Amino acid sequence: MKLNNLIKTNEKKIRPGRGIGSGKGKTGGRGHKGQKSRSGVAIKSFEGGQMPLYRRLPKRGFKSLNKKNIAILNLSNLQKYYDNKKLDTKKTIDLKTLIEKKILNKKYKKLKILGSGEIKSKITITANYVSNQAKSKIEKIGGNLSIIKNK
Repeated sequence: MKLNNLIKTNEKKIRPGRGIGSGKGKTGGRGHKGQKSRSGVAIKSFEGGQMPLYRRLPKRGFKSLNKKNIAILNLSNLQKYYDNKKLDTKKTIDLKTLIEKKILNKKYKKLKILGSGEIKSKITITANYVSNQAKSKIEKIGGNLSIIKNK
């Protein structure tokens, strides 16, 4: 250990407004008069009378507090995945398999099948919700449909 390796630990704290000899006496580094020299002042986002940024920008969008993460899948999309060999007609389709095959994002908690488009393959689907049109199209082709009861 040498003297030049020692760390100074006794530095004096500056206590503003504690007399002229303290180095920050009288006004305590706040200047003279005005709003900022007073105590208890917070001028958040004030831009000197100019229209603040948060008011200049347009209001956009809305985030619902009770939004449910439901994946929506049309029959036409399902048929397209069968044609591209992404899905197997012999296996049951549910949310888990669609996420594993990277057809759907993993943020979704429920699955809804809609009846837009035509389906040619005989399929077995497990979903939380199914539209009436999709239900009739799947049953007409000879496919199985099971609906998960929600809590």
